[in-house]
Amino acid sequence: MSTSTVAVLGGGKIGEALLGGLVSAGRAPGSLLVVEAVAARAAELTDRYGIAAVDAPEAARRADVLVVAVKPGDVPAALDQVRDVLAGRGDRATVVSLAAGIPTAAIEARLPEGTPVVRVMPNTPMLVGRAMCVLSPSTAAGETELAATEELLSAVGRTVRVPETQQDLATALSGSGPAYVFLLAEAMIDAGVALGLPRPVATELVTATVEGAGGLLTTPGSDGREGAAPHPGLLREAVTSPGGTTAAALGSLEADGLRAALARAVTAARDRSVELGRAHG
Repeated sequence: MSTSTVAVLGGGKIGEALLGGLVSAGRAPGSLLVVEAVAARAAELTDRYGIAAVDAPEAARRADVLVVAVKPGDVPAALDQVRDVLAGRGDRATVVSLAAGIPTAAIEARLPEGTPVVRVMPNTPMLVGRAMCVLSPSTAAGETELAATEELLSAVGRTVRVPETQQDLATALSGSGPAYVFLLAEAMIDAGVALGLPRPVATELVTATVEGAGGLLTTPGSDGREGAAPHPGLLREAVTSPGGTTAAALGSLEADGLRAALARAVTAARDRSVELGRAHG
């Protein structure tokens, strides 16, 4: 993958995040291409990262990996622009789709038979290099394509593989998940302001706390079990002294049904993801 040519179809926020992450990780700009319909935006990306802006057929001719980073509704048109060129090549390019809710079967149907497709559900922390990307292969994609995609996405965060049947649930947890955290942070800040803290102070307290808690969740051994992946329950218990302030707060949250509310929210997101997938499939 380090010597391959990667073309990103779509120069929006997610497309730029991937391109920027690859350049920051040491990828030569000459091995990267971007397809962006808005000329001013294409020029901006070229100036910022030193990458070439090309049209879709040219990207299909030159790229070993085509990353589809357009809006779901624009995917059919994007694939139609590269299909004939891909069909005329003597080798196979891998298509990596970052388009939410589009099944691999729908992508395969618009590409030459046998084109390997890897479906990826990223989330918005990709914008700061901390994405959680969930990968599922098409019938034509094997270990080689999956490993190459993981290497590609390692420039912007972490990856995990799941069967495509679990993509909707993964979307509900990690794709939509940052919004749950943002809502919790917003509610905590508002509570602090209501009790008398200046908003800037409440905001700094909460955002630093969320960042620090995330660090504990991703640091092996932080829950006292050396070398083990941290367990959220053990981390929570470590903060909760019997009869203390945290215990009082957690008791109130449990009484108000926080766990049940989150379970319903994740289920609602999963169900909506299923509906959108059917519409695109």
